[in-house]
Amino acid sequence: MEAYSGMGSGERQNLLCTYLAILVVVTVIDLLLARFAVISSSIALGVSGLYFSVPFMILFALWFGGWGAIAAYIGCFVGAGMLAGMPTGVNIYWSLADLWQVLIPLLAFKISNVDVALRTGRDIGIFLVFGWIMNNVVGAAWGASTLALGGIVPWSNVPSIFVGWLIGNLMVTIAVAPLLLRLVTPLLQRRGVLVKDYWF
Repeated sequence: MEAYSGMGSGERQNLLCTYLAILVVVTVIDLLLARFAVISSSIALGVSGLYFSVPFMILFALWFGGWGAIAAYIGCFVGAGMLAGMPTGVNIYWSLADLWQVLIPLLAFKISNVDVALRTGRDIGIFLVFGWIMNNVVGAAWGASTLALGGIVPWSNVPSIFVGWLIGNLMVTIAVAPLLLRLVTPLLQRRGVLVKDYWF
């Protein structure tokens, strides 16, 4: 944030335009991946057994901060919810599941000053706890229970939806996110597009 405040207004405007463009691109990617996942391996309305979007949503939030978090919510709301026929009233709070799944690791990484490229054992440990396990448990619990709360599924289906959601997310997250964090983060750092704080 200090680097941002030291910039001229033209530099700030260029950086803001860059992040708005990134927001549009990652939102479209999240939306398309969410939609494809729900179509290809649906276990309940809007829920996929292999939610290919989640590791990318996590990556985008860790790389682009709040911009990636906004993209995760919109991607879920439209791709997994609206296009799957989720009632809007339920979709508004149900889609928060994906927001929690990206905010938990984002906050943990910022608070603990974690290197997004996962260069140390500590960085990897924090990713495993907050970017792989805790966030996916919270997202699956939120998503499964809010489906029942909204009358989409009976409460008796919540445990099986929770387990299917969680196992699928754990599998795709661990298969994709750590590798791309190690390989792609240095490229983004060199291009100067990584968000250092939450927005800039």
